[in-house]
Amino acid sequence: MKDTVTELLEAALAALQSEGTLPADQTFTPQVGNTKDKSHGDYACNIALVASKAAGCAPRQLAEALIAKLPASPALDKVEIAGPGFINFFMNAESAVSIAADILAQGKQFGRNNDGQGQKVQVEFVSANPTGPLHVGHGRGAAIGDSLCRLLEANGYDVTREFYYNDAGAQINNLGLSVQSRVKGLTPEHEQWPDDGYRGDYIIDVANAYLAGETVIADDRSVTGKADPDDMDAIREFAVAYLRREQDLDLKAFGVEFDVYFLESSLYQDGKVDATVQRLQQNGFTYEQDGALWLKTTEFGDDKDRVMRKQDGGYTYFLPDVAYHLDKWQRGFTTVINEQGADHHSTVTRVRAGLQALNADIPRGWPDYVLHQMVMVTRSGQEVKISKRAGSYVTVRDLIDEVGRDATRFFLTARRVDSQLTFDIDLARSQTNDNPVYYIQYAHARICSVLRKLADEGVVRERNQVAGDLSLLNLDEEKELANQLARYPELIRNAATQREPHQLPQYLRELAGQLHTYYNAHKVLVEDPALRDARVTLYLAVRQVIENGLGLLGISAPEEM
Repeated sequence: MKDTVTELLEAALAALQSEGTLPADQTFTPQVGNTKDKSHGDYACNIALVASKAAGCAPRQLAEALIAKLPASPALDKVEIAGPGFINFFMNAESAVSIAADILAQGKQFGRNNDGQGQKVQVEFVSANPTGPLHVGHGRGAAIGDSLCRLLEANGYDVTREFYYNDAGAQINNLGLSVQSRVKGLTPEHEQWPDDGYRGDYIIDVANAYLAGETVIADDRSVTGKADPDDMDAIREFAVAYLRREQDLDLKAFGVEFDVYFLESSLYQDGKVDATVQRLQQNGFTYEQDGALWLKTTEFGDDKDRVMRKQDGGYTYFLPDVAYHLDKWQRGFTTVINEQGADHHSTVTRVRAGLQALNADIPRGWPDYVLHQMVMVTRSGQEVKISKRAGSYVTVRDLIDEVGRDATRFFLTARRVDSQLTFDIDLARSQTNDNPVYYIQYAHARICSVLRKLADEGVVRERNQVAGDLSLLNLDEEKELANQLARYPELIRNAATQREPHQLPQYLRELAGQLHTYYNAHKVLVEDPALRDARVTLYLAVRQVIENGLGLLGISAPEEM
């Protein structure tokens, strides 16, 4: 319906341009939005305010001229001018509810489009160090990243999901030392325990598996424990493989799978880090000072230059990131989105500066970043900080075991990424209307229950069958439900374009609320078969949109609850 209003306004603008009221050499694009107050109509547009200067008249005068030029349309009940020149559109109820037939005709494809036209997009998310179980911050990244991938695919993009393992550096050495200590029978309380060692119970599991000579398979490799307590290289390799496998299993339990697992260590093995340093030096963007090699990141907007290679010869963390992103560019990904924690904020400027210094024709501002804030987990109003398995933090597995995959994914996606998130375990477990995922899934199950009752009466409706006279749906609640359904395609487009998956759970909660209100106020299985069938058709459309939306969040749509 919003498209209909836009087309009507475009026709009116063209008519005013042809007669000289508006300049013919300018482009005027009406922005049509949903109204918050239904007394102001269903849709509103401020084009009269925007274009009044070009027309040389007051906004209200231009609004009157636009309304006079609007083509006749059965979709409109009336059009009004509000305030200084807003144009409010009141849609015909019969026209509004016709969206139900469109939804059922398109089924699972409703809301999808081909805006991306198959363009390749790479989304890197989670990218946890293989040093322990995934914590809730990783879980938020997984839920946001995977939902964003699903949304991009719904908009016609060819998406590659990538996981970057930081399997090189000090933290991997600390992991090896921790497992070796457990292999030798030491505990964290022992004086010889590594200062920066990992203390969670999972280290015991890794040590026991290594001593037992177990074989673990992690994506591209198979590693067998040598059971030698003094072979640090073997212990380190086994521990990394073991934890990569554990993280992968946790993500699969979360409904998240990746197309590519990329190892930081491969950048060193393949000489890509050294090649990146040489290229930066050749381009004149480095200098030596105090025994360290610096990158002139200030030439690309950073507040100060950054050390690239330390005095001890080791590289700072952002240098391999630059080499990694050059590799992404060379693989043909012109659009790359990194979904990471907000603690990576300082990395953004440095990585982008390093990429510009390579003179590789990489656009400024590439790649895109989506940075999420921290998660606090609470139970009974108190913060939960420790998992026995991890030793010092709450894991994704803890949440899945506590509240299930659906609730975990929903709660971790439901707020803006730049907002801190409180994950209330008690709320996520509750079966009440206060629990948003339960509220939405219950709306879907409620519709399925109505269909079962109808079948018990001997009337079976096919999944996407349009029946009854939809013009009979003239109640305000029915029109509002239809308008909400009509918003779905635009929302899917905006959520992907704006990199804001949280828009979808918010939309679904509003839709579920309208369904529950309608269900409680108006009987569906009425005696009049035409009205009954029309209302069932509307129900079927709501069910389809809820199912489509939950699917893009990786959440199930149960038929019974």
